[in-house]
Amino acid sequence: MTQAPNIFLSARTQLNRLALGQVSAVDLLEEHVARFLVANPAVNAVVRTDLDAARMRARELDQLLKSGAPAGPLHGLPMTIKDTFDVDGMPATSGAPEYAKRPARTTDAAAVARLRAAGAVIWGKTNTPYLAGDSQTSNPLHGRTSNPWDLTRTPGGSSGGAAAALATGMTPLELGSDIGGSLRFPAHFCGVAALKPTFGRAPIIGHVPPAPGSLAVRDLNVAGPMARDVADLRLMFNVLTGVADAAQPRRSSLRALRIGVWAEDKAFPVSADCRSAVETTAEAAGELGAQVLVAKPDLDGTALIDLYLQLLLPLLAADMPGPLLKALEAGRPIAKIMARGEPFGRGKWAAYSAATHHDWLRADENRRRLKRTMSDFFSRWHALITPVAPTGAFPHVETGDAVTRVLSVDGKAIPYHMLHGWIALATVCHLPAVVIPVPRRPGQLPCGVQIIGPEGRDEDVLAIAEAIEAQMGGFQRPPEDALKALPTVVKQKPKPAPKPARQVKARPAKAAKVEKARPAPKAKPLKPAKK
Repeated sequence: MTQAPNIFLSARTQLNRLALGQVSAVDLLEEHVARFLVANPAVNAVVRTDLDAARMRARELDQLLKSGAPAGPLHGLPMTIKDTFDVDGMPATSGAPEYAKRPARTTDAAAVARLRAAGAVIWGKTNTPYLAGDSQTSNPLHGRTSNPWDLTRTPGGSSGGAAAALATGMTPLELGSDIGGSLRFPAHFCGVAALKPTFGRAPIIGHVPPAPGSLAVRDLNVAGPMARDVADLRLMFNVLTGVADAAQPRRSSLRALRIGVWAEDKAFPVSADCRSAVETTAEAAGELGAQVLVAKPDLDGTALIDLYLQLLLPLLAADMPGPLLKALEAGRPIAKIMARGEPFGRGKWAAYSAATHHDWLRADENRRRLKRTMSDFFSRWHALITPVAPTGAFPHVETGDAVTRVLSVDGKAIPYHMLHGWIALATVCHLPAVVIPVPRRPGQLPCGVQIIGPEGRDEDVLAIAEAIEAQMGGFQRPPEDALKALPTVVKQKPKPAPKPARQVKARPAKAAKVEKARPAPKAKPLKPAKK
């Protein structure tokens, strides 16, 4: 099996090779296509290609470079795009059969247009769950994507194909999106890096869902970069945001910075491995001179996940078939009664999915109060380190749905929706969050951590993450042997949406509050990381 050593060079190094004439854009593209032919059969990460157009563009870029007129900071770099973004020649299907026959000629999504204008050579699309609606990656159109570290496990979702393609060297950069951990889970599960930007920093128009051609920007959803290291994240983020790529030296010290650590919460399960990853990261930050202390924000975890679902589910419901949505709206009074007596089930799913605008306004008020809490928190702290998920990559789950599925965390069953506990804060409050991998021992699956920062301070969080990444060692390649097994590409039928709630006797329960009227807890010294 081809080892392809150049394939795993950083995007910056690949660009330097191009600029120095050590490789042409055409040859670099062919290197990645050759790697795709070797690695993709096992993982099913790249599900569509437009190689004729990519080769033509690479030839054009080679001619431009000879004339002394490079296209931009990504001149000649081959890359893939998550199949939720429109690309001319490869319109987004988002894994949905109803979008499979869209006309090939389409307008590039806004983020794709910026990448193309910067000189990127876009040659393929990476897999995503049906309508990007799961934390795994499988759909009835393109089948299932597997984790390159263990093909029996998920790479995460919804940018699962993107993370698997990065980890196996099929692309040096990827464009993903995140409304429910969709950049962060796959990076954590596959051992790569990702930035969930501050809401609104990178353009999202041309992302599917919502329906193709939609002009509205949905709350919570962001477009963001994925890469094998943080410096490459910054390179791509600068392109996405239209910022000139000024030289920024890697930070070798975090001296004088105050970094909080939130690794345990009674509302959010977390495995011993994920907790240990946070401790290792905190220790690395301390070695770089940062003041690292346990510092949980002043919020209630159960109320946070409930608020997240209040904001998220109406957005997802907008893509439901009309008859189902009308049925949910008709059954809303009964569903609201049911929802009072359950943490999360059919009743709450139905009630939140059929929320009125007044319901959303109340949720948004709670969100704004929580944002004020976090603004106060970040007036004292430069960043917050947390787990990404309760556990590492889990075995493919192909039965049940978001309401009925369960996961195992160190042998204890948890509801599937609790997978979103640790990612909810950054999503609800529109905060930037960088995921970096933590060193793994032989036989261990990848495990990442999430570094969250103040709203709008994406560059600062990237700098902190880059310094810690350098201290810990960064990306590790999956073993090539894992790619030798060729699993059957599993295709599935679209899962029917949960049925509207039935009337049952309600059980009274107190409404959860996100912000409590009490002072923030004092920081405690961090316990030494386990070795």
